[in-house]
Amino acid sequence: MQTEMTTTPGETLPLWQASLPGRPLAGLTVLVVEDSRFASEAVRLLCLRSGARIRRADCLRSAARHLQTYRPSVVIVDMGLPDGDGADLIRQIATAEPRVPVLLGISGDPLLHDAALEAGADGFLSKPIESLAVFQQMILSALPAQSKRGGLRALPDDVIQPDASSLRDDLIHVAEILSDSQDTSAVDYIARFLAGVARSAHDPALEEAASALARDHQAGHALAGDLVRISGMVQDRLARVAEI
Repeated sequence: MQTEMTTTPGETLPLWQASLPGRPLAGLTVLVVEDSRFASEAVRLLCLRSGARIRRADCLRSAARHLQTYRPSVVIVDMGLPDGDGADLIRQIATAEPRVPVLLGISGDPLLHDAALEAGADGFLSKPIESLAVFQQMILSALPAQSKRGGLRALPDDVIQPDASSLRDDLIHVAEILSDSQDTSAVDYIARFLAGVARSAHDPALEEAASALARDHQAGHALAGDLVRISGMVQDRLARVAEI
């Protein structure tokens, strides 16, 4: 059984505890900064299976509150957040002293890999984040040398699948933004958020619709058709999830 530690606000967390077989991240606390409930649930399950504890922030403001109070061992930052650019948060954390031991960027857009590393991330996870082996190895390989454990380790072949309820929450979030938006100010966020959710859910049609919305918005084209199409697709997915 994992032994938990208690800390006072601002106290540096130990980087490692003796881990049991199958729990190579025991003793680590992971802060995931991610607005998608579906992606956050995937990380939660991966942490649970790996022995790590997890905290979640869904925006830059919430992340700042967490970082003022706690000293996580690992911070995983989504590149696109509702109140700003994840790269800015990565840059801020990377230059803070003492530095967080492991700092990773995540995104449904693999083209943001270089931006995450240039901002100071130690690595990059591309959505969907499902492989237990990839998740564990990314964190273990980024740990400072003095915190790494030697010896061979069997790599798990488990694939994590979040519960459909978290996908429903994300789809409801998009539907609410679409119904409340009176202009195109939210288009960039809708396109980015929905593309990430669709990629995580293995829904290529919805991902392409979100990408088309982003392309048309960037090109200055009319967006009414794109928004109507996406709204219909979101409602269709919500109906399917409700049947599960």
